[in-house]
Amino acid sequence: MGSSRVVVSLLLLVLAVIGFAGWVTAMNLQGEEPLPARAETLDDSAAQVKRGAYLALAGNCAGCHTARGGLAYAGGRPIETPFGTVYSSNITPDAEHGLGRWTPAHFRRAMRHGRSVDGSLLLPAFPYEQYTLLDRADLDALFVYLRSVSAVAQPTPQHALRFPYDLQVTLALWRALYFRPSAWQGDPSQSASWNRGAYLVQALGHCGACHAERNALGASRDATALGGGMIAGQPWYAPSLRAPAEAGVQTWDLDEVVALLKTGTSARGSVLGPMADVVYRSTQHLETADLRAMAEYLKALPELPVPPMAPREPAGGQMELGQRLYERHCADCHGAQGEGRPGQIPPLAGARAVILAQPANVVRTVLWGGFLPATAGNPRPFGMPPFAHQLSDEEIAAVVSYLRRSWGHRAPAVTMLDVRRYR
Repeated sequence: MGSSRVVVSLLLLVLAVIGFAGWVTAMNLQGEEPLPARAETLDDSAAQVKRGAYLALAGNCAGCHTARGGLAYAGGRPIETPFGTVYSSNITPDAEHGLGRWTPAHFRRAMRHGRSVDGSLLLPAFPYEQYTLLDRADLDALFVYLRSVSAVAQPTPQHALRFPYDLQVTLALWRALYFRPSAWQGDPSQSASWNRGAYLVQALGHCGACHAERNALGASRDATALGGGMIAGQPWYAPSLRAPAEAGVQTWDLDEVVALLKTGTSARGSVLGPMADVVYRSTQHLETADLRAMAEYLKALPELPVPPMAPREPAGGQMELGQRLYERHCADCHGAQGEGRPGQIPPLAGARAVILAQPANVVRTVLWGGFLPATAGNPRPFGMPPFAHQLSDEEIAAVVSYLRRSWGHRAPAVTMLDVRRYR
């Protein structure tokens, strides 16, 4: 009798494992269309190529798929994640290393379902969580454009992920839990401009890839909420686009939002860090109508209050040290009262980036400098020099705490541990 119970238990276990594997497989295949048996013919006219080039700019494809100093779209750019280093792929039309052997259906499947030409699953560092919403016509135009760029015979380096994140079975389980392919659904109660802006922000611009909070396994808690979060693998905080106290623009004039996206600066604020690269490579090149649509959508986002900040008073003598350092290194540009210089140097008094509950960005800026993007509307922006090699961790903590506790600010002070974390 005992052996019978063991056999039954093992059989039930095997059935459970088979059932679980079947569920994971089904979840990974949901929504996928079968690849067509016959070759597709796409419109590859000059107008279609031009349209695809514009879409590539709107999606900032070159931002990830072009390594620093490398050839356009040849990939190889390292992307740090909490699970190891991912290298962007070659998306030129090279037959061996790029998209040369891909069909339009392969490309659509990769973009909307995160599956490569050989059927392998793509890592979510590639934002198919957002690209799943892309329109088929846009995907076809983008594919036509990428097939028109210069082919580069450059292999993609092997990803350097820690075990077990380097396994396809692990990725399949992650996708079964967190990835749901979808299709774009506009809101008929909103204007055409609002819907265009929503599409650009949620899908093509994939803003949720940075501005959405992620869990411990790197999955977006809600990619459309845009409630802010640390950028995966980077010591930068992408502030909430719904909270006026962070990066929400609900109270801004429409033209101020457009100016920020077009030039990197406006009367209400400027962009630094990863967002400066987005403006430089992407949004400055967009048509005004699209920028206004994005601004309309962003302004209409429901406001999300930020949680109250945990109090942290400055350490003994920290404010005095911070004030001395500010007067020595900062006041000549930013002013004795943090007032800045209109149109040239941003003010620090009242600046949202200075008093965020999460101090990553202000610490990083003092450490490594602050540089606005050079754009057609602001071709020679002022930059702030780095102080990482000039000031100690204690001094960086002191000056940042001074900024966060002066001129009416009541943000928590920072410590040397904070500075070391963001170095």
